[in-house]
Amino acid sequence: MTPTLVLAAHGTRSEEGERTLAALAGAVRAARPRRRVELAYLEISAPLLRDVLPAVPGPVVVVPLLLAGGYHVHVDLPAVLAEHRPGALVAPPLGPHRLLTATLARRLNRAGLRATDAVVLGAAGSSDPSALAGVRAAAHQLAVRLSRPVTAAFVSSGSPGLAETMERLHSGPAARVALASYLLAPGFFHARLAAAGADLVTPPLGADPDVAALVWHRHDQALRHHTATSAAG
Repeated sequence: MTPTLVLAAHGTRSEEGERTLAALAGAVRAARPRRRVELAYLEISAPLLRDVLPAVPGPVVVVPLLLAGGYHVHVDLPAVLAEHRPGALVAPPLGPHRLLTATLARRLNRAGLRATDAVVLGAAGSSDPSALAGVRAAAHQLAVRLSRPVTAAFVSSGSPGLAETMERLHSGPAARVALASYLLAPGFFHARLAAAGADLVTPPLGADPDVAALVWHRHDQALRHHTATSAAG
């Protein structure tokens, strides 16, 4: 049987955030219209992943709608899968990836990025060093794409913090600061980015076609890894 793609998002109290994630799920379905795609959440929002997984017939591939590793990828998600769908295949988190870089660059350009602007990649943050490293890798990829420095800064856990980064850049030589939102959907963290004092702030990545394409890339990657592992065994 063709596996069902289950999108595993964190969850949000923002209605706009839920609409954005639903739109992303719609873009994923539109990319491969004959495939079954389900959107579920680890917490807060409905439907919960723990309720969706047992109800899906046949094989399942879970793609985390998360931009970096961390507690949700390494602890929450495996715990839900172990209890409710131990046979499911799990893809890596979405970032970093060149498709996200392309989306970030487009959104900065549409927002009016200037050659003299300092650029910050604003992310939620994590207590997991590997998750922070993933965001810094995404900032490096964006820097290469834009041919200018890009600083990764974090709203919650992680260094450098967003507030200190904004203060440093506003006191530097750049006339303006452009803040690229390294988030999938509106909500608490994006509101913090919007209030940070940047001269321009991009919208979250949302239902961009490149993000939808990346979801399928991660799905295919998980299937290829499973096939190679099975053949080796």
